[in-house]
This record gives sequence, structure tokens and C-alpha cells, in this order.
Amino acid sequence: MSRAADRLRLLINHLDPSPASIRSEPTFAQTSTYSHPQRLRYTFETDLLTPEQRVFYEENGFLLIKNLVSEEDIDRFRKAFERICRQEVKVPGLVVMRDVAIAKSEFVPDQKAVSKLQDFQEDPELFRYCSLPQILKYVECFTGPNIMAMHTMLINKPPDAGKKTSRHPMHQDLHYFPFRPADRIVCSWTAMEKVTRQNGCLVVLPGTHQGTLQEHDYPEWEGGVNKMYHGVRGYDPQQPRVHLEMEKGDTVFFHPLLIHGSGMNQTQGFRKAISCHYASGDCYYIDVKGTTQENIEHEALDIAVRKYGVEGDVHFKIPV
Repeated sequence: MSRAADRLRLLINHLDPSPASIRSEPTFAQTSTYSHPQRLRYTFETDLLTPEQRVFYEENGFLLIKNLVSEEDIDRFRKAFERICRQEVKVPGLVVMRDVAIAKSEFVPDQKAVSKLQDFQEDPELFRYCSLPQILKYVECFTGPNIMAMHTMLINKPPDAGKKTSRHPMHQDLHYFPFRPADRIVCSWTAMEKVTRQNGCLVVLPGTHQGTLQEHDYPEWEGGVNKMYHGVRGYDPQQPRVHLEMEKGDTVFFHPLLIHGSGMNQTQGFRKAISCHYASGDCYYIDVKGTTQENIEHEALDIAVRKYGVEGDVHFKIPV
């Protein structure tokens, strides 16, 4: 047996730490919370992840890789985002979301701030993020070698306008996805600048990926909630959490059942990140009728009808 396999077996057989010691660094295997698994459920052996990293993801549901995407690439993505905001290009199928509060745009006077781009796969420059070799090498550790890019986003968290609408409620990404199995889905989320608690870094609840998909809906927030920002109902707010402060180019990979969100942007600048959800080519679509995902199905189909004029027998489980 190889030395790496010996180390992995040793880690699996002897982990038993305190939940309070969890940290976001990927090599701190001694901080895991899951006790004595018989096998590793969430990752594949590809000779990329260390045994400590595999066990850390097994226990916590996320893995932070430092300095994975170059500054040059990130600056190119930023320029592509600016061209879209200035309406210099039109990208087919792109969804542009704006903050519900009156937050000043970075690039266009008298417009609400663009808070998110979704489905940018038809923009060659932005979609280049999804095919970066260094990203795909890690994605393969979670999905296997048959990889599909399923959902793309560029998040532009604006300075909060005083109504706390720049928050993102705690949620599970699987709520938005009508395909399974969950264990063969992973998100790659890259900081496009320094991300701190002050400008609204990601907040994760380690180990929650080991649970089930929870019921989601709009939280009852006084200042309002941005469109499709659903949150988990009834999670324990006292549960231990980790704030993922990151440098430009750092990338976190996380499981679609991991409960996560982000706080307000309390700075004067916008906080940007780019992400893609990947799934194994062996994943399959499901019918969400009669499940906790029915509310997001209705909302997504309503948007498809109003924005794209889709009519007839349309189903959430089939891409529209």
C-alpha cells in the first residue's frame, strides 16, 4: 500500500476532534467533525487532493484552495463584466439581476446596481472561467472525469443601501437544481478581489452537507429580499459557522447540500466573485413536483414565460 493510502487510512481511523476547532484551510484534517467513516463518499482518488484534503471535505463539505486563478484571468473576467453592465455587448440567455434597493451602479449613472449575472455560458470570455484547466482538475475530484457545467454566476455584491438587501440568506444550492445525485455536484467559487467579513464573505455551516435538502422560501426581512434569494427554513442559527475570508484568486469548492450564505457588504466598494456549478455527466433530471423544490419550480417557470415567452408544456426538470 502507498504512503498516501497509509496516511488516509490512519486519518479515517483516528479522527475525533472538537467542532469548535473547524477552520477553512484545506489541509487541517485534524479539524474534521465526522466520526470514523468506512469509506470516502464525496471525493475520487485522482492523485491531486492530499489525504488530509479529502478527509476535510468529507467532514466539512467545502475545500479552500489558495491562489488557484491568476490575477490576469480575473482582470479579464472583470472587464467582460463591465462591458455587459455598460450594455456594450448582448449575451444570449444571460440573466441580469439588480439589487431591490436603490444602490448606485458602478458603470451606468441612474441605474440600480447589477448584483448578479446568471447563465453567462454564451459569453466566451466569462465562460472561459468554467474551462480553466486548474479548476477542472479539482472539479474532477468531486464529479469524476465526465464533467458538465450546469450553472454559471458572477456575483457583484453591492455596498448595502441601508436596508440589508446585500445579504444572501443561508441556503443549500441543491434547492435550485432538479438533478441528482447531489454527491456528484460541486460548486467552484472564486474571489475576484479580497473577500472579508466587512464586504460580505461566504459563511458556511460545516458538516451540513451530510444532511438532507431542507425546505426553502423567502425570509421575512424588513428591507426586502432579492429575487430568487430563498433561504433555509428552521436551521439552527447557533450552529457553528465558518467565515471564508479569501484573497483574490482563492477558490472554494463546496457540496450542494452545504448550508451557506453571506452577510451585508458594509464597505463602499462592490465585492465580486465568479462561480460555476458542475455535475457528473451521469447525473439525471428528476421531477420536483410534490417536493420542497416545487416553489422554486413555479418561480423559474414564471420567469421563463415572462422573460423568454416560453409557452406550452414546460417542465423544470428539462432545461428551458
